[in-house]
Amino acid sequence: MPMPADEIIALIKAGIPDAEIEMEDLAGDNDHWKAVVTSASFKGKLRVAQHQMVYAALGSKMGNELHALALETKTPDA
Repeated sequence: MPMPADEIIALIKAGIPDAEIEMEDLAGDNDHWKAVVTSASFKGKLRVAQHQMVYAALGSKMGNELHALALETKTPDA
């Protein structure tokens, strides 16, 4: 079942409270998303660690309700 953007944003914000999130529905089906996540908590972390933080916030939804997510992470000054 597709997952709407507001649910994805809520999950990410629950795990990364200062996150600013931009969502783009890549296929128009609420199932293939691109998220640009900006957070000061990413500072000093490798990109892989930043992505792991987002995936941890999404938990078991990733790969289940949330089928596909193209992810870009950055710090506020980037």
